[in-house]
Amino acid sequence: MVNEFTSDFKREFESTVNKMMASSGVPGMSVSVIKNDNIIYSRGFGSKNLQENTPATSDTLFGIGSCTKSFTALAVMKLFEKGLLDLSDPISKYLPIEIGKEDKPISIHHLLTMSSGIPNLGMAEILLFRETGVKEKFIPMSSMDDLFQYINEANDEVVDEAGERFFYLNSGYTLLGEIVARVSGKSFAEYVEQEILKPLDMKRSTFTEEKFTEDEERMTPYRMEFTRDERKAVPAKNPFHYFIQAPGGLLSSTNELTNYLRMYMNNGIFADQKIVDKSSLEKMQSIHCESQQYQDTLREHGKRGYGYGWMVIEDFFGERKIAHGGSTFVSSAQLAFIPALKIGIAAAANTGHLPVLPLDAVLLYLMGRNPKKDLPELEIEKKLQMLTGKYETYRGVNQVEIKKRGSLLYVETKLPGMGDSYPLLPVDDRMENFQFYAYTGVGTKLMVEFVVESPQKTDLYLERNRFHKTF
Repeated sequence: MVNEFTSDFKREFESTVNKMMASSGVPGMSVSVIKNDNIIYSRGFGSKNLQENTPATSDTLFGIGSCTKSFTALAVMKLFEKGLLDLSDPISKYLPIEIGKEDKPISIHHLLTMSSGIPNLGMAEILLFRETGVKEKFIPMSSMDDLFQYINEANDEVVDEAGERFFYLNSGYTLLGEIVARVSGKSFAEYVEQEILKPLDMKRSTFTEEKFTEDEERMTPYRMEFTRDERKAVPAKNPFHYFIQAPGGLLSSTNELTNYLRMYMNNGIFADQKIVDKSSLEKMQSIHCESQQYQDTLREHGKRGYGYGWMVIEDFFGERKIAHGGSTFVSSAQLAFIPALKIGIAAAANTGHLPVLPLDAVLLYLMGRNPKKDLPELEIEKKLQMLTGKYETYRGVNQVEIKKRGSLLYVETKLPGMGDSYPLLPVDDRMENFQFYAYTGVGTKLMVEFVVESPQKTDLYLERNRFHKTF
């Protein structure tokens, strides 16, 4: 069963997106939803440029970060189909890379599946900090020779032999991009644009700064600066360095990204044109390396892991879900689809953290389920928002403030004997009550309880004090 996108659900979805954008400081965002080859919902939220207060639209170009990885994997698969490389080839066949266990060399397959055995080496952080204007630990990282040396000197960092363990490795996809370039005889960006973007009618999607800046319907990227009392969106430069292209450098609109998703859901066909073999897509959407790093405490989704450029969730409420998120610190995106039902969603924002929960709600609703029941995170988010604010004791003698940072609440206080700020961790994962622990020292936790009679009448019990919410 696939639900229709009703006006009632649309209102609720848009209200949730607006509230979550406001609470997390997302300047602008766009969302496009597809069902059976058609865009059934498409809208921008907020501003693509705060200084001019121009609205974001579903045609606004955003950086999609690591959602690019599936494009890189698709480029590799197209070269594989032409017989120009083999997925089992050691990467040393194409690049001067020596890292890894001698008896089991790292192959193209291992890089595609994040199973090289190499933990994060920080290449992406070095360049993203440098490109976006954030203070960095300086390490030479400009030429391919710099990158090869940086990786080869990290052999002591290798944790396991290839194929045994999941480690998300951005620099592995930079190496794949270089293999694509050397095998195809074109630059990585040229190959993807000619072999993937152009056939998918993604005419405005690009890796290049020149094409991006010439497009009037583009985002202004923002990085978030935090102090104790303020969160500020600061205009930033989008990263365009070559090393970032293959792991996370594509810029696109959510409307154009729906063409990409449609191709997957039509077994490699777009507008009657074959882009890639169905068998290649099946390899890309199969779990090759399981990941236990992220545990869902609210439900069980079965096996999850990495395919080729995609995360695969085996049992998303009875269906297989293919998804990937991405962030460049100054832009972010999320792609997700349910192949069996031919429904999917593309979203992007002009800061590094777009809200994902409402996107899952859309998929669940289209699947014929009740997001309020199946996604308790939505109600938990509302509860966290409701608890934030300023509180004071009898006649205002003592004050505290409850702030939300990310998905956690913090209590900020100047009470005698207490420090400045403590995270509040819920006693139960589903937050069916309003009890939390504040960790106030090594081996010490303090019970914190909220009593909510209504959103307008909330009390906070902290240590010996009863606080009343003032606003």
